[in-house]
Amino acid sequence: MKSELLIKNAIQLLTVKSDKTKVKGEMEDLGIINDGAIAVRNNRIFRVDKKIKTDSKKIIDASGKVVMPGFVDCHTHLVFSGSRENELKMKLKGKTYLEILESGGGIHFTVNKTRKADIKELVALGLRRLDEMLLNGTTTVEIKTGYGLNPKDEIKCLKVINELNKRHAADIVPTFLGAHAVPLEFKNNPDEYTDLILNKMLPRIKNLAEFCDVFCEKNVFTIEQARKILNEGKKFGLTPKIHADELYCTGGAELASEIGCVSADHLLRASDKGIKKMAEKGVIGVLLPGTSFTTMEKYADARKYIDYGLPVALASDFNPNCWVNNMGFIIALACYNMKMTPAEAISASTINAAFAIGKEKEIGSLEVGKKADILILNVPNYESIPYKLGMNIVDTVIKNGKVVVENGRIKK
Repeated sequence: MKSELLIKNAIQLLTVKSDKTKVKGEMEDLGIINDGAIAVRNNRIFRVDKKIKTDSKKIIDASGKVVMPGFVDCHTHLVFSGSRENELKMKLKGKTYLEILESGGGIHFTVNKTRKADIKELVALGLRRLDEMLLNGTTTVEIKTGYGLNPKDEIKCLKVINELNKRHAADIVPTFLGAHAVPLEFKNNPDEYTDLILNKMLPRIKNLAEFCDVFCEKNVFTIEQARKILNEGKKFGLTPKIHADELYCTGGAELASEIGCVSADHLLRASDKGIKKMAEKGVIGVLLPGTSFTTMEKYADARKYIDYGLPVALASDFNPNCWVNNMGFIIALACYNMKMTPAEAISASTINAAFAIGKEKEIGSLEVGKKADILILNVPNYESIPYKLGMNIVDTVIKNGKVVVENGRIKK
C-alpha cells in the first residue's frame, strides 16, 4: 500500500508508546526499534516497524539519526509583549520573585506592556516564538493567558492564541489563566478580582479555552479562591489545572487531587502528602526546571515524586521570566538538576506531556493512527539529547505528516 512519507534506517526509533501515563519504571521504556522505519499516509502514522516495504512519494534516510515523537510543551505563557532582562541584576542582588512582583515588576510589568499591545502585534510576536520552538522540535504547545488580567485583555489574549493555532504549523492548546496575579488596580481587594473572574471572565471565554488554571500561591491566590475559580471553570467545560506549591507549600497539590485537576505544575515545595494524593488520583505533575534555573530557586524533587508513583511531565514554562524555547535544554536540566534519567525525561516531554493537555490519543508517541508529529535528530542515540547541552540537534520536523523543518531550517 502506498504512503506519502517513509522514514527509514533510523539508528533508534523511539515510539514511546503507552495507553496510559507512564509512571515509575515505565518511564524508562521508550519502545525503541533499532534500524526502525515509519510510514505516513493522510497525515497520520500508517506503519511503524523495523523494515517497511511501501511505495512512497517521499523517502527520508535517517541513517545514523534518532527518530522520535515531536516534543509536547504542556506549560507556556507565550503570548505577551515586552521583556524583563533587567530583572536579572535584581535576582543577582538577592531579590525574590515575590519581592520583584510586589514592587511592580514581574507579571505586573508584562501586564502593562501586553495591555497596550494590539492583536496584530501579539500574533506577530507569537508566530516568531513558535517558529523558534518548532526549530527546536516542539510540535504542540499549550499557551496560557495571564498577562491581561481584565475581561477585555484576557479575551484579547485568548483570541491571539486561537489565531496562532490557525496560522502556525504547531498545534496550540489554549488555557485561561486570568488568575495569574491580582492586578495592581485590585491590589487591596483580591476577593473583588476573584469575583470579576467568576462573573465577568469565565462566562465569556468558555468557547475560547480548553483549560482553566490558577496561580495558587502565598500573596497571589489562596486555596479557597483557587477552589472557587477552578470549580466554576468546570461548569463552563474548562478542565482544571493549577500552579501549585512553587514558592511556598500552600496545599496546592492537595487541592489538585480534591478538584480533579488534569495536572498540577511547579510543585517545588509540595508536601509528601499532597504528592501521594496526586499519585493516587492520577494527577500529572508538570515539572518546570527552566523556571528553577532562571529564578535561581530549588528544583522539584523529581526522583522522589517518580518513586511515589506520580506521573511526571516536563515543560518549558516559556515566559518573560524564563525565556527557554528548547525542550532539549529542559530535558538536560531535568537530568542534571532533578536526577531524571534521559529516558524518563523523554517520556515526560512526549507522552506524559500529551496526557497533561488531554491530547494523548493524537500525539506524544509514534503509534499507528496518531498524528505524524515526528523528529529526526542529529544524534547517534537518545542519551545524546541531554548530553549535547544547549545545542539544537533537530535536523527534520514533520508536523501532521508534512515536513516543516528540513536541514535545521523552517521549510516555507
